[in-house]
Amino acid sequence: MSSDTNVLNEDFSLEALQSGDRAEFARLVDAYYTVIYRLALKISGNPQDAEDILQETFIKAYKHLSGFNGRSKISTWLYRIATNEALMLIRRQKPGFISIDEPVENTEAEQGPLQIEDWCCLPEKELLSSEAQVYLDKAIDKLPTSLRVVFVLRDIQGLSTLETAEVLDLSETAVKTRLSRARLRLREDLTHYYSEHLFHRPVPEGGRN
Repeated sequence: MSSDTNVLNEDFSLEALQSGDRAEFARLVDAYYTVIYRLALKISGNPQDAEDILQETFIKAYKHLSGFNGRSKISTWLYRIATNEALMLIRRQKPGFISIDEPVENTEAEQGPLQIEDWCCLPEKELLSSEAQVYLDKAIDKLPTSLRVVFVLRDIQGLSTLETAEVLDLSETAVKTRLSRARLRLREDLTHYYSEHLFHRPVPEGGRN
């Protein structure tokens, strides 16, 4: 999946931003408002929470611009603020929340066989249907937070492995491991949806001998 951030220009004046130039900061907000909201919504799963995360992200960005050293992209820095805000909100709402930097599972542990269906024969319109998208969104919401955040950043927002690692303060190896697990879980979950379409679609007239 691709992200709008791939086409946004990193042509903001850091000097102007750090000097408190409101016009330059407004440009920054305009450029990243939608993608940060989308990130917040995908992580939190709640539109009101996403609005709160969005607001807090830009408030904190404005307050802490003086400490931004410019060694990473502004977008990566904003993603990190937004992700941290989303994770803190989840921690408050779910006391049993597992920290993003804790091991998800033993990476060497055996996994049960995944029931993966071959989707090659599904018409494209079914793969891209609104119903399928709703099911995919629900499947993403069911992922453990530590996997969902990596999946959202890499496969939905389009960040690189290195950028995702920087946002989450993880190693690139950890990002790759969690992304692989997230993709496998989603594929297994979505298999149930697509298998219904593969094997329970009405047979067209004249389709039987």
